[in-house]
Amino acid sequence: MISFKKRGKRIKEKDVSLVVQFIIIRIIGIWLIFFIPFHLSFLLSAEWQLNLFQEHFISMYGLVTLIISLLLTAGCIVMYYRYRYDQFKQIVHRQKLAKMVLENGWYETKQVTKESFFKDIPSDNTKEKISHFPKIYYRFEKGLLYIQVEITLGKFQEPLLNLETKLETGLYCEMVSKELHDSYVEYILFYDMIANRISIDEVIAQDGSLKLMKSMYWEYDKLPHMLIAGGTGGGKTYFILTIIEALLKTNAKLYILDPKNADLADLNTVMPDVYYKKEDIMACIDQFHEDMMARSEEMKQMEGYKTGENYAYLGLSPHFLIFDEYVAFMELLTSKENTAVLSKLKQIVMLGRQAGFFLVLACQRPDAKYLGDGIRDQFNFRVALGRMSEMGFGMMFGSDVQKQFFLKQIKGRGYVDKGDNVISEFYTPLVPKEHDFLQSIDSLVQESTRKKV
Repeated sequence: MISFKKRGKRIKEKDVSLVVQFIIIRIIGIWLIFFIPFHLSFLLSAEWQLNLFQEHFISMYGLVTLIISLLLTAGCIVMYYRYRYDQFKQIVHRQKLAKMVLENGWYETKQVTKESFFKDIPSDNTKEKISHFPKIYYRFEKGLLYIQVEITLGKFQEPLLNLETKLETGLYCEMVSKELHDSYVEYILFYDMIANRISIDEVIAQDGSLKLMKSMYWEYDKLPHMLIAGGTGGGKTYFILTIIEALLKTNAKLYILDPKNADLADLNTVMPDVYYKKEDIMACIDQFHEDMMARSEEMKQMEGYKTGENYAYLGLSPHFLIFDEYVAFMELLTSKENTAVLSKLKQIVMLGRQAGFFLVLACQRPDAKYLGDGIRDQFNFRVALGRMSEMGFGMMFGSDVQKQFFLKQIKGRGYVDKGDNVISEFYTPLVPKEHDFLQSIDSLVQESTRKKV
């Protein structure tokens, strides 16, 4: 059972007017704090009378103090809105959750007889009273919303177990995960997703994990291989370059494939193992596959090898094959070549995790023709950037996904499934206009070369 202290504030039926209650109590309370000190001596006067009360407060002094106290109250409201806006949003969220239960009728009632004015005379008047209101708890912590709902096997269990869409659209948040505990289901959502966006300087790869947002990581050691989809202008290229730059700060070995000889192909001037010609790309895939198979055998012969442990346990470096415009390349191949490449890639995604060989595939649209036979499901981290059709999202995340996708005109925005089958909004790391990828990557490669020497 989840600890009571961690559940947060319980949602009650009276919370349906929580915002009004909050505003009235806070505003009137703040105004009285400023207004009363001006008139404290009068209010404590022993000669206080109704006519004196009217004369005092309707006087010039009374009007001036009223205006001053109202201005001070308005100033406090502005400061609160600016610096404590999150607290107000939590009040709004709790009211929405109460309304959700009441408007959907997810509660039980009973008939209660109203007592008449004369208690010895029986009354026929009855009214409805809520006898059971579901236990829902709300907690806000470090940019995440935790909503826990008790499961009682009652008649409202089904809708309470499937609140994802209502919570996302109603609270304007993004689902991070859904966990079933003993008698409770916990929904974890990102609040103000764009506020969790980070800059390229904050993208760090360490311990088999790559940080991509404040509270979001690609844990490639546990959930290997990444699939990226996005059309022109969606931010796909900058995202890939950001990943390359972050991985170069580690001991990772990178192979870059760009069959369109576009932006990623320019990296061949500053780093090795960058290919754009068809023959070179196929040779690189073959070599990557051979190296993976060879390491798998070598690991078993190494001192300290332990069944179930991966390459990092033995102090080996990870290898990444970053393949842009994958679908476009596959369409250039003959049937025989196509089969050969697909066979190698399937083995890489099936066997690469333990040996430390990871695949990053990028394309404009994840065509099922080249990502079929279960290969798509092996990409545990999937990112869709920019404008995509409903069919495109279906190809990316699965046709059975119950998710409402919205388009926002923000470069680098999209959706992500980080391996838990929960699709949430995603923002690629921010790249300053003055940032030069070629120069930065060149410096990292040279620094790495000097360390090896």
